[in-house]
Amino acid sequence: MKSPASVLMMPLDTLYGAVTQARLAAYRNGWFLVSKLRAPVISVGNITTGGTGKTPLVEWVCRAISNESTTGGTHDKKKICVLTRGYGRADPNSQVVVSNGAELLANDRDAGDEPFLLAENLLGIAAVVSNPNRVAAGQWAIEKLNSNVFVLDDGFQHLRLSRNLDLVVIDATNPWGGGRLLPAGRLREPPKGLHRADCIVITRTEQVEDLSSLTNDIHRFAGDVPVLFSRMVTRRLSTIDGQTVGKAEVQQPVGAFCGIGNPASFFNHLGRDGFTLNFTRAFSDHHNYNQAEIAVVVREAKARGAEALLTTAKDAIKLRSFDLNIRCYFVEVEISIDDDNRLVNMIRDAVS
Repeated sequence: MKSPASVLMMPLDTLYGAVTQARLAAYRNGWFLVSKLRAPVISVGNITTGGTGKTPLVEWVCRAISNESTTGGTHDKKKICVLTRGYGRADPNSQVVVSNGAELLANDRDAGDEPFLLAENLLGIAAVVSNPNRVAAGQWAIEKLNSNVFVLDDGFQHLRLSRNLDLVVIDATNPWGGGRLLPAGRLREPPKGLHRADCIVITRTEQVEDLSSLTNDIHRFAGDVPVLFSRMVTRRLSTIDGQTVGKAEVQQPVGAFCGIGNPASFFNHLGRDGFTLNFTRAFSDHHNYNQAEIAVVVREAKARGAEALLTTAKDAIKLRSFDLNIRCYFVEVEISIDDDNRLVNMIRDAVS
């Protein structure tokens, strides 16, 4: 057994790995309690921190469940609830009901930017609840919202809650987070943890030429797990206040900025969509902007000759009260999955 002094001398990623492995072993051996809700649970997660395309897949899964239940008739109608931690919100330890499925009940600062975006996009389809205790949130939603199916956002490492289907997202542009565990790299756990997954969805395949090596690595870690390929496509382009516009209406060249986990993928996406970028600026994930920062971005973009600014939907919800002093648009993306019927069948089996 390592002495306290030797533990303190360990590199932080090694220490993180030891703690992670001990925690996984505790759940595997039944030393930690795993709770089960009285409803099916589909988890969407990843093995690296932020920016993998997980949120678009959460939305896609909710829409797939809704479409299936609508097709099945009113007696099969599912009351979906997304359970999320809600990173970057004002009080990370509280429960916030972001949406009851019919109306928004919280703002982005209280809810977290991604839960708020999900709640907006899923009105009429799913409720959204932010709470680090996903078991308690799920039990509350069953009692108060009559929820009968759950989508667990960022749930791969949330082993406390049992799930019926475990989906894991891997970003083709940065699949292994630098190959090191947190905090030295972006891995939340060693890649061999993928053996727990029921299905792996590779995102942003349109930005990578060869996927064979990545696919081989995944099967080496996860065994014969289904692997699906997906692309990010632009759903629509809108002004900050939500007015949809055509691409031809955006004067070029443009500048772009964002506060997401993988900013390079966003800038590459814009280039593939035909935008000429002459200025880019990346902020930290979940960044909360202030007017002074926005003024600097606008000034620098104009100095480079930008006629307009582009950002993400996640960032746009934080910009609505600012004076931008330049045309600014946000790009809303969605996930397009090859062989999507295969995933729909998995979801149908999980919730039936």
